[in-house]
Amino acid sequence: MNRPITLDGLVPQALAPRTRKIVLEDFDLPVDIGFHDFEVGTPQRLIVSVEVWVDEASFADADHPERAWNYDFLRTEIAALAAAGRYNLQETFVRAVYDIVAARRGVTGLRVSSRKPDIYPDCAGVGVELSSF
Repeated sequence: MNRPITLDGLVPQALAPRTRKIVLEDFDLPVDIGFHDFEVGTPQRLIVSVEVWVDEASFADADHPERAWNYDFLRTEIAALAAAGRYNLQETFVRAVYDIVAARRGVTGLRVSSRKPDIYPDCAGVGVELSSF
């Protein structure tokens, strides 16, 4: 069995990590969203990205799954919010995602964004973002 190389004491203090980030990028899922008559009851593609900065204690310091910040939670909770009902606005959906993630242990910073990729043929998407900074 190969043991990981350790460099204890060899990394200069100036290069010590200052932030730790977990990312769920471009989660593509159907959401019943929109307030126009043609949108209501017709799920649309919504692409959601979440960046979560966590404190040192919440970021794994050893190669053990129980030490990891469970990023499966991000995907599961976003999918549950999307399936739970309909939303008139992306702002409302993003705020719901933001609130669930912000309440988690160890979160020190957060950015949540969504975009509808199929609205305008000449745009990659139209969306919103909330962040703690």
